[in-house]
Amino acid sequence: MSEFALRVQLAHPGFVLDVDLQLPPSGITAVFGPSGSGKTTLLRCVAGLERPDQARIVVAGETWQDTERGIHLATHRRPLGYVFQEASLFDHLDVAGNLDFGRRRAGAAAAPLAPLLRLLGIEGLLRRRPHELSGGERQRVAIARALATQPRILLLDEPLASLDLARRREILPWLERLRDELRIPMLYVTHSGDEVARLADHLVLLDGGKVRASGPLAQTLARIDLPAVPGEEAGALLHATIAGRDTQWQLVQVRFDGGVLWLPDPGLAVGQPVRVRVLARDVSLALVPPERSSIQNVLACTVRAIAPGGHGSQALVQLDCGGSLLLARITTRAVHGLGLAGGSPVWAQVKSAALVA
Repeated sequence: MSEFALRVQLAHPGFVLDVDLQLPPSGITAVFGPSGSGKTTLLRCVAGLERPDQARIVVAGETWQDTERGIHLATHRRPLGYVFQEASLFDHLDVAGNLDFGRRRAGAAAAPLAPLLRLLGIEGLLRRRPHELSGGERQRVAIARALATQPRILLLDEPLASLDLARRREILPWLERLRDELRIPMLYVTHSGDEVARLADHLVLLDGGKVRASGPLAQTLARIDLPAVPGEEAGALLHATIAGRDTQWQLVQVRFDGGVLWLPDPGLAVGQPVRVRVLARDVSLALVPPERSSIQNVLACTVRAIAPGGHGSQALVQLDCGGSLLLARITTRAVHGLGLAGGSPVWAQVKSAALVA
């Protein structure tokens, strides 16, 4: 397994970035946190656009920067692709010309063009100019141009931030294809919890220039020892599979390690893997299986841990459901009244859940 390691220290007036990470060598690592937490600065350090005071940056086993050993590869010598918020295409060139620019930069190492066109669905756009493309199409072309250089890492700095909701929905499936088909690491900066839940394999939480957490997505989202990210509701992510459907009531059954859930039918094929987002506020707890209830999704779980829920009246309960983790936000009075503690068996009633992929 190729090493992908980042050790970065950088001081600006009023801000210090201090990051030490070992990251997966493929898939999407989402870098998430509030504005000003250092997300874009971290990407710029990896790209060589910022000169850290102290750094060790190793990608695919190759050292790009090591201040102790006097190593610093200039940006143009780092085999990377960088996708910005704005597509930044050359207006005087058509799509084919923009892609050819990226391939010329890579020289003999350039990636074959045909697979990139298929991967991102832009075969029919080659003769169009940037102003003739939608925002989502421009970003797909920008990603293809970045990949044409045969990079060892792809850096994406809030690539959907400048798009409206319709264009974001257009491009998300293509980003999922990149995650599933590329064999290179991708660092994806975002302030959107929805994008994290749908795209990421690994999650890095930044706050004030420091790493608050780093780990596989599902486990990290379900932690209860982390400060809340402003604007984001605590919740868990389940990796599941479409197991069946009830056509009469327009529902699908999704199966995961720990049980099954019934959700509105999105029309996906049986057997398709999906991600299910369950917010803590939509989970209630009972000591006995509920009967004659409108809540159809009930899971046998065990309490793993209990933490304060952000207000004195609230508690956040972490649940183990057959190896999968859920969170429940309930009142501290309910915790006391039910006698909940680590190891307590409970029934989790899931009032609502959403397919995110």
